[in-house]
Amino acid sequence: MALSKEDVLKVAKLARIELTEAEVEKFQGQLSGVLSYIEQLQSVDTNDVPITAQVTGLENVARPDVIEACSDEEREATLNEAPERAGNFVRVTSVF
Repeated sequence: MALSKEDVLKVAKLARIELTEAEVEKFQGQLSGVLSYIEQLQSVDTNDVPITAQVTGLENVARPDVIEACSDEEREATLNEAPERAGNFVRVTSVF
């Protein structure tokens, strides 16, 4: 599947990136190659292949999120290390 120059410029606009004329030509060929490869993959019969999320057999090994009690001295020492605090909490900059 060959992409046109306009297709590449539309994708660049959606991604909010500016491309030079040389980059448009370069990406036109590269993106066309990727889409051709995807077309080739779509022709493979996968009806008998089970749905697979991962193949290593690993399971989630994270520990449960459990609140553990600490002494007042430990809590105070930890809070004293924070740049800012609000009562018994560490004050952080808003992320929104």
